[in-house]
Amino acid sequence: MSTSNPIQLSDGDLVTAVARLARGEREMTATLIAHLAELYGRWLHERAGYDSLFTYCVGVLRLSESAAYDRMKAAKVARRYPELLALLADGRVNLTTVRLVAPHLTRANHRERLAAVTGKSKRQVGEVLAQWFPQPDAPASVRKLPSPHPPIVPAAFLPASLAPVPNPTVGGPPAPPGVADGDGLLASVGASVPTMTAGAPCALASLPALEPVKPLSPDRYRITFTGSAALCEKLKLAQDLLRHAVPSGDPAQVFERALDVLVEDLVKRKFALTERPRESRGQAEHSRNIPAEVKRAVLIRDRGGCAFVAPDGHRCGARGFVEFHHVQPYGARGKPTVENISLRCRAHNAYEAEMFYGPRRQYGGLGMVPEAVVPRGACQAAHVFVPARKQRSQPNGRIDP
Repeated sequence: MSTSNPIQLSDGDLVTAVARLARGEREMTATLIAHLAELYGRWLHERAGYDSLFTYCVGVLRLSESAAYDRMKAAKVARRYPELLALLADGRVNLTTVRLVAPHLTRANHRERLAAVTGKSKRQVGEVLAQWFPQPDAPASVRKLPSPHPPIVPAAFLPASLAPVPNPTVGGPPAPPGVADGDGLLASVGASVPTMTAGAPCALASLPALEPVKPLSPDRYRITFTGSAALCEKLKLAQDLLRHAVPSGDPAQVFERALDVLVEDLVKRKFALTERPRESRGQAEHSRNIPAEVKRAVLIRDRGGCAFVAPDGHRCGARGFVEFHHVQPYGARGKPTVENISLRCRAHNAYEAEMFYGPRRQYGGLGMVPEAVVPRGACQAAHVFVPARKQRSQPNGRIDP
């Protein structure tokens, strides 16, 4: 089966080819890691004039810095624990997982700890590490972000083409664009921002990105984000108003209370959830409106997530951009009943619309008109659902608008 031109493949052959290529990539990566481990053991990178396996991977193999680091780390781990290669080849662990757990592996525990992170995502691996090595809660912190300043690098370390040109008006090079002083707020349940010092090397010119959500210990997370001055004022006001209940003004408790109210309000708006539901007053037989009692029942049945199930039994379950979906489309006289309404994420709602109505170019005779210029009323009049989605290639090689 040729994969040189995937447009000519059937759906089944394309899925098979992608799975085969992904499997081949994993096997080739494991083979590369094994060879890098042997190359490192023979010090061939030093013979080639490179001081480390990392610089060898970047300079000779033309890998990106992140790819080189992950493969270097995996090669060094594989030298000590060769069974890692089989785990990489069949996809039970990936290079990111190896990088995260590598500092915590010993000859006594490596089998147990590798088994504990098998098949887990990066966030799940972080939670496992938080169970193994719980950290204390980070102190609550709200601070004003400073204006970014370029690091001071001695001119002797810079080539002539990169030497700074003094600004005659201010006496130095202009500061790069960034967050103006006072325009940013770092609100976190414990976040520390590293600072740059004079003489710092160019490689450290940009601050490392903090993980927005990082597990610290079982059931404890550090949450970091940047907000506006208005958000800071609202937080201070909420802290003052809650002093009777939260005397310390702990931002974590303030945000948790605020999110409780927000989530409750959003669930009421989207799913008509209420403690005292009223009886339905009825509606027209062919109305597009979904009754409140149907929304509530569908929410409970589908557990608030996309209920699309693939042929192999995999359930999507996504909770972002969830929409109400007519199993029998409204354009085909589908009624808004509990049996005919289901939750779908936006992607699967659009996918099932295409499966029923056909490719978008055939929708209601609208032809190749871009969806951005199609009036919504025209679609509704023709009982046509035009989803907002990315371009989709067709079996004949053409691309929908």
